Amino acid sequence: MNSTHRITFMGCPMDAITMKETLRLIEESMRGGHRLQHVVVNVAKLVALQTDKELFDDVTGSDLINIDGAGVVLGCRMFGLKVPERVAGVDIMTEVLALCNEKGYRPYILGAKPEVLEKAVANIQARWPNIQFAGWHHGYFSKEEEADVVRDIAASNAHCLFIAMTTPHKERLMGRYKDGFHVPFIMGVGGSVDILAGYTKRAPLWMQKAGLEWLYRVLQEPRRMWKRYFTTNSRFAGLLVKYAIKRW
Repeated sequence: MNSTHRITFMGCPMDAITMKETLRLIEESMRGGHRLQHVVVNVAKLVALQTDKELFDDVTGSDLINIDGAGVVLGCRMFGLKVPERVAGVDIMTEVLALCNEKGYRPYILGAKPEVLEKAVANIQARWPNIQFAGWHHGYFSKEEEADVVRDIAASNAHCLFIAMTTPHKERLMGRYKDGFHVPFIMGVGGSVDILAGYTKRAPLWMQKAGLEWLYRVLQEPRRMWKRYFTTNSRFAGLLVKYAIKRW
């Protein structure tokens, strides 16, 4: 995507646009049938792609790169880059599902555990009763089954594909099969399906707006999440210092 709002921060291109502008581009893709490969960048991903060349290539090869993460928004603004707002991946998925419900676009969900995915699909259909799914498939398939899964998606006539896997797996899958999926809008959604299934709770709105959603996740799963966030945030702080020194 050639965007007048594209910026570069820590070597990574990003599209500094609003949710409204993002949804306009997504609907244009689904309506017109042209491919729009989408990815979001948060602190963890920005840190990881500094040393993971494949992840860097997968991210920077995407057509639309939204900024999801209060830390990335703050970091950009610290260095004079204009970012209008955070555009969270889970919010994009929710808005696109609402659009599917309203205008008849057909979504396909790939990923998550079988029981989580089934619950998410049931909740989505209850919330948006007009949605007609192109299909869904859990994320626990073997390397040998991968080609069959891709063929199933390509034959589904889906307008949008949500890949619910962890980084870098979802980015690698998109990079490898973006042409083979034959789906206009392709998006990695990580843990968004867990939220839609009700297995994970999202932070209250005031915490989201205050940039404290990460803290809410730590409070939910302290044993698993505290080390991850401490390590990632420490590395990000170090990168900010190095970035500032280079600019000075």
